[in-house]
Formats: sequence, C-alpha cells, structure tokens
Amino acid sequence: MSKSMTGAEILVDALIKEGTECLFGYPGGVVIPIFDVLYKRQKEIRFILARHEQGAAHMADGYARASGKVGVCLATSGPGATNLVTGIATAHMDSIPVVFITGQVNSALIGTDAFQEANIMGITQSITKHNYLVNDVKDLPRIITEAFHIAATGRPGPVLIDLPVDVSNSTLEDYSYPTEINIRGYKPSVKGHRKQITKAAEFIANSERPVIFAGGGVVISDSYKELRELAEKINAPVTTTLMALGVFPEDHELHMGMPGMHGTKVANFGLMECDLIISIGARFDDRITGDVSKFAPNAKIIHIDIDPASVSKIIKVDVPVVGDAKSVLEELIPIVAKREKNHWNDEVAGWKKEHKMFYRTDDTDEVKPQYVVERLCANLPKDSIIATEVGQNQMWAAQYYEYTYPRQLLTSGGLGTMGFGLPAAIGAQLAFPGRTVIDIAGDGSIQMNIQELATAFVERVPVKVAILNNGYLGMVRQWQDLFWDKNYSGTCLKRQVDCPDICCSPSPTCAPYVPDFVKLAESYNVLGLRCTEADKVDETIQKAMAYDGPVVMEFIVAKEENVFPMVPAGKPINEILDVEI
Repeated sequence: MSKSMTGAEILVDALIKEGTECLFGYPGGVVIPIFDVLYKRQKEIRFILARHEQGAAHMADGYARASGKVGVCLATSGPGATNLVTGIATAHMDSIPVVFITGQVNSALIGTDAFQEANIMGITQSITKHNYLVNDVKDLPRIITEAFHIAATGRPGPVLIDLPVDVSNSTLEDYSYPTEINIRGYKPSVKGHRKQITKAAEFIANSERPVIFAGGGVVISDSYKELRELAEKINAPVTTTLMALGVFPEDHELHMGMPGMHGTKVANFGLMECDLIISIGARFDDRITGDVSKFAPNAKIIHIDIDPASVSKIIKVDVPVVGDAKSVLEELIPIVAKREKNHWNDEVAGWKKEHKMFYRTDDTDEVKPQYVVERLCANLPKDSIIATEVGQNQMWAAQYYEYTYPRQLLTSGGLGTMGFGLPAAIGAQLAFPGRTVIDIAGDGSIQMNIQELATAFVERVPVKVAILNNGYLGMVRQWQDLFWDKNYSGTCLKRQVDCPDICCSPSPTCAPYVPDFVKLAESYNVLGLRCTEADKVDETIQKAMAYDGPVVMEFIVAKEENVFPMVPAGKPINEILDVEI
C-alpha cells in the first residue's frame, strides 16, 4: 500500500522494515528532520546517542560483528560525517556490514563550501563497498534497500548514503518500500565452480601434510560446522586467524592456534612445513605471511573465498575457488577422501607439547597482563563476548583467552583502530542484553573513546572494561625496546616535560595515575575498581561481575612486559622471537 511520506519519514520507515533494532548516531542541523521522525517512532526503533560520531560508528560495527546483522549509524554533515571516517574504514577492512547515513547540505548548495559541507562521497569512496548521494526523494526507497543488500551480501562491507536536507524534507506521494532487488552488475558468486571444487578434492587426496587456514570468511558465512567436519574427515591441523578465533574449538586436538606475527609457534611451523594449505575465507595479509617470498615454500594452495579480488592478490594460489565458504564446503566434504592420521599429525602434536604459550612469572612482583586475561577467561561465563582495543592488550586477549564460539571476539584486525573496543562492546551488549560483554583495553587505547562510558551509563548498558594499565603505549614501546635501543620516545603516558628520564624510570615528577581511571569512571556514574596485586585479580573481576551496571576495572600491570612470540616485521614467520627462559 502506497502513501505520502517525506524523505525523513521514508528513511525511518525503511530502517524499521529492514529490521533495524538500534540506530547509533549523533544529531546535527541537517538531520533534524530525521530526528523529528525518530522521536515520533521511538517505540519501533531505539536511537542510541553516542558521545562522538566515531564511537557511534564502532557501536554499529560491534552490533554487526556480534549479531551478524547489518549495523546502522547516522550522523550530520561536515564534521559529523568526517568523524565517521575511521569507523567506516575499520568496518571496510574487516568486511563488516554497516549502513552509514550522513546528512548533507541543501542540494543547491553542494559544491559551494556551504556551512558544514563535506564531500563525504569522495572522502569515503575507497573505504566503502558502495556509496550513494540521494538526488531525488523518489530514489530513496530503492537506495535504502540496495544499501542493506550490498552491505550484507557477497563480501560484506560498509555502504554510505548521503542525504541532502532538502531531500529529507521533500514529499513522495506514492511511497512503498521495494520488495525486489535487482542491481545491475552486482551478482556475487555464492556457489563455487564444480570443476575447481573437484580439483581441490584431488589436491587434498594427494597431500601428506595438509593444513586448514581459516579466516574471517568462515565467521561471515556461518560455516564453522562445515569447517570442523572437513578438518575431522581429512585429519588436517587447523589454524585460525585473529578474525576467526572461536570458529574452531581451541581445545580440539587438531587446533594449532593463531598464526602470524604474534601467533603460536605451532601454527607458524605448520604453515611453513606443510605441503598443502586449504585457505577458507582468509586473505593472506602481511601479519600472517611475513616475508611473502619465503612463505610456505613447499605448499600448494587452495583458496576458497567469496571475493575474487582477494584470490592470488598476495600469494599465488594453485586452486582458486570463488564462492561462499559454506556453499563450497557443503560440496567439497562429500567428495573429499577420508584421510587417516600420519607422521604429519604426530609432528604437529609434538610441536604442541614442546611450544606451549609461555610468560615468565618469577621475574617481578608486578601483575602480569597475561595473567589478568587468563583469570578473566576463568571467571567469566563461557559465552561472554570479548571486545578489545588495539595494541598489546589485543594480542594478549587473542593469545590467553580461550574462545569457544564464533563472533565471540570483536577486534579491529585490518585497520588496527585504537578506541574500537569500548563502543564495540556497547554495540554488542545491545545486540545481546543477556550476555556478559567485556572490553579488554590498554590505558592508551581506552582514552581514544572513553567518553562512551556516558553512553553505557545513560543507556543502561552493563558492559565491563578491563584496563591493562602499564603506563605506556605498549606495542610501540615494545618495538622501541626490541628494535630501537629502548628509545622510548613519545610512548610514556605519564612523562611530564621536566621528567629527568625519557625512559620514565620512577620519578617524583610523575603522577601515579594519569588519568585516575577510578575517579574518571565514577565521574561518569560508572563503578571503578583498581587492582595492584596478583592475588586480588579474581576478587576484582568477581566484584565487577556482581555489579548490575557498567564497570571499569583497572589492573596495574608490569610496565615493560612484551608480547611474545613475535616475528619481526618482514621476516619469515618461522623466525620467531620468544621469552628468554
């Protein structure tokens, strides 16, 4: 049934019809017409007011990562739109489906440098899957339905709709929301080519030392059951990227852990020594391959990916299979020959026994950050959702927390965005109100978007934050420690201009807490807890879990602890630095 509606009314009605539960954003002049409609339909769609547009972008992203649904974010023109850019790029790099809606100045003023005008189409062209400028209200229903379809299908990603204020105020007399989608030139391949799938089965049958290399595409396609079925049928060791942690049981005998720069020795040795890599939804990024010329020197490669542009982009493959991972595996599993365990499985099992994750506990009285992550894993419910910031905290969360479900870990992998974790955790908590959601953070990264504690309190979102406070921008300091003669330039978060030591050894000029996270949390009406002793870690976590509301836990941890194992940038991934025993 058609009816008369303004562009603003069409937008809100379309979001509701697309199943949008939460709309994250921030108001401004040219989007007031949209907010007026939201006010009238607030029982049908919940608006979450972030304290910064970047925070809103990451909330929509976290909601999408946790739920598998399309996240939606709204901002005004000019600085409102440009403040979304980091969040858009974060979603783009990790293939996350988010529809970003930006207000724009009146169509007649575009190109005149009008107040709060920005060419957000041009700015985001390289970091969106597609973007639209709405020139006529009659095009708006089609554009919205296309935007949701493009964001969620094929290789997912962010789509931007730029909506001039005059279009928001214009009236469409015969509005009806489209029920069919037909986008010329956009037909993502879902089913893999049968000949290529058969060829992949032949390569697997001829392999003595296969490895399954699973990436984020397994999460996106919900093919984790098929992944396990294939692995167990061919008895192939499995390594899962940062974006895929949780898709394969970490306690399974075939699991080797995460590969790459801060991956396990077992996973790295497995990739380097195998004779066949079965890559499923992974893109062979530089943190995984290290020196490309020396990566997996004796391996044939099968690459299953829905994005043809990702196949042979970095590593030349022998059997490309373009298609949805779930669809391809459903065809591959019945025709692949069962493989019994052999000497290769024994060799990998030996590596697992010899090269367990390890950190020193006898070299300091300071709390070790790895221990905090281990205790979080021991104390939190098994279905907890873990968001992270970026840096050392992110890697320790990947290494020492045991993930048992897909979509359990939410982290900025491709872009490495500091400030991602807290707003992403808020988005995830809104998607799953009944589950525990925690952000594992560093004292540097958390400050990028710490204002979103206000959002958590006001919206009654009971996220928990665990800050591993070492007083440094830890990952940069680690590189300065290992490769730059310990010249800790610009990485001490407490150093004042008159500090006598650039390496920040204890000095009376250094404040003990900059900021005081407990007081800062309390200023947002959030519970703040501080832990300085290892034997108080469990107690602190349990207090946070017992509190019905958002909590900030600050753990004062060893200030010069490094993340190991580590492969130096540009080196082969079997040249690994590790803890000195």
